[in-house]
Amino acid sequence: MAVTTWSIIGLLALCHSSIAGYTKFPPGFTFGVATASHQIEGAWNVSGKSENVWDRLTHTRPELIADGTNGDIACDSYHRLHEDVEELVALGVHFYRFSLSWSRILPTGRIDYVNPDGIRYYNELLDLLAENNIEPLVTLFHWDLPQSLQDLGGWANPKMIDYFYDYSDFCFKEFGGKIKSWITFNEPYEICEDAYGDEKKAPAIDSHGVGNYLCSDTLLKAHAESYHLYNETYRPVQNGRIFISINSIWYEPSDPENSELVALAEVANQFKFGWFAHPIFTVEGGYPKVMVENIARQSEAEGLRKPRLEQFDAYWIQRIKGTSDFLGINHYTTHLITGAGVDPIAKSPSWLKDIGAVTTMEVGGDSASEWLRVVPTGFANLLRWCKISYNDPPIYITENGFSDRGDLEDYGRIKYFNDYLSEILNVINDDKVNVLGYTAWTLMDNFEWRAGFSERFGFYYVNITDPARPRTPKLSVQYYRELIDNHELPHFDRYKDPSVRTARRC
Repeated sequence: MAVTTWSIIGLLALCHSSIAGYTKFPPGFTFGVATASHQIEGAWNVSGKSENVWDRLTHTRPELIADGTNGDIACDSYHRLHEDVEELVALGVHFYRFSLSWSRILPTGRIDYVNPDGIRYYNELLDLLAENNIEPLVTLFHWDLPQSLQDLGGWANPKMIDYFYDYSDFCFKEFGGKIKSWITFNEPYEICEDAYGDEKKAPAIDSHGVGNYLCSDTLLKAHAESYHLYNETYRPVQNGRIFISINSIWYEPSDPENSELVALAEVANQFKFGWFAHPIFTVEGGYPKVMVENIARQSEAEGLRKPRLEQFDAYWIQRIKGTSDFLGINHYTTHLITGAGVDPIAKSPSWLKDIGAVTTMEVGGDSASEWLRVVPTGFANLLRWCKISYNDPPIYITENGFSDRGDLEDYGRIKYFNDYLSEILNVINDDKVNVLGYTAWTLMDNFEWRAGFSERFGFYYVNITDPARPRTPKLSVQYYRELIDNHELPHFDRYKDPSVRTARRC
């Protein structure tokens, strides 16, 4: 299977120059920008909002945040949402992807108490977007679980299926008349592996090789129940759409002529992307076979009576299959597979050890983030692989972006967008991959989780030392506006011309 897949996508060279053979985007292709509630809103304990897992982590373990910052104020979007919408209008986006704060809407995490100020805040934002003809694309869960639910075990607790169902039901009922596009979960890999299998994300429960798989079992079931609720109860009335956003580093063999490395790269991609995509988007459903087999073999070697990851039963395989109107993809970078064995940084047991491959980030260009290497062709290969692996699904790119240290003349970001968008055009035209829209991360420099404000992804620079949190447009604002206005890739070389830098539109 692995060799066949790689044969079809052509075993493209990793680092060739990304020269756009195409510049025009198809009719109907849409462009947007994304944010997340905890990263921009601030007002962490204002007007009835309760504590979430990131509030708890940053307040009790501030040493885990690179620059010691937190999301208490962040970009202060709670008080400055009018400025946010002005920035969106200046960019000219077709849609705005943002997330709802569960703890701002339902402070206990349950439906026993509704916070009226949370309802007011999001209705005000939705009304402003409607006034400016910007479509909302709303994520129900972007990592900020109410701490009260985490105290019950969070996503490792199967009861979360019911709590998420109730939360979803409330949001569909309350906001569904104004929202036609929903995302259930953002980046389930990060939720499960980095938060329950490691300390990279809140709640930082380092239950490696155990908690991460308990999480995925609960999360996929919760996603399916939310989808069926919307599909059966709300879609007939609200006429919207609902899907999931799956993130992935793309893994390539360091030597594409080495059949063992090719096979291992396929295993790694099944463990990363397939972990959550295979149960939803394949005909057979369930977790990828290689994932189930690898973990069962490792579990037996560890003397366990049952595997640490168990395949869904027949009911849940059917219940989860097909529960996404689109395939949402968050992608930033590519890493390499260099050999078989246990990765030197793998804990025991762990997801990384279960893969059985050694990885490296030594590929492509640099960014401000250690993990983010600039490899545009890797994105093209991921998209080709998804077309082949998941029966040619309609795809929305729900995140893609580049980090620097806050440069106003952000040539690195512009080149990143230009090269990655060029590859998207290549696969749309040459491979007929059904990509329908693109979402840039992110509107403005925000609280980047454990990186704090030390890594900046925004179109707008935010000065967090100023209480007013002023936002200053970077050069990439002009690039993205031109891209959207013309529905065509701008000439990148123009953005190196000093005359362009003095002619900003914002």
